[in-house]
Amino acid sequence: GGGGGGGASPIIPLLVGREEEALEISSRLLRRGFHIPAIRPPTVPPGTARLRIAISAAHTKEDVAGLCDALRDLVPRSMLA
Repeated sequence: GGGGGGGASPIIPLLVGREEEALEISSRLLRRGFHIPAIRPPTVPPGTARLRIAISAAHTKEDVAGLCDALRDLVPRSMLA
């Protein structure tokens, strides 16, 4: 689930749908220390706003685990399926 990906890309798109919701989740993640930008129209079609998660070798296992915890807290469960 999550709206895409599936390859070996370090970029993981998380489909949110509504632009306002993507902006709100992005803002809340930033307050927790995670810079996960909201990608919205006109970059993507209306109704397909998403979060752009980028993982790199510089991120520790703890960083990734913390992001996963924050996503579980802030993103509706149906988007994480």
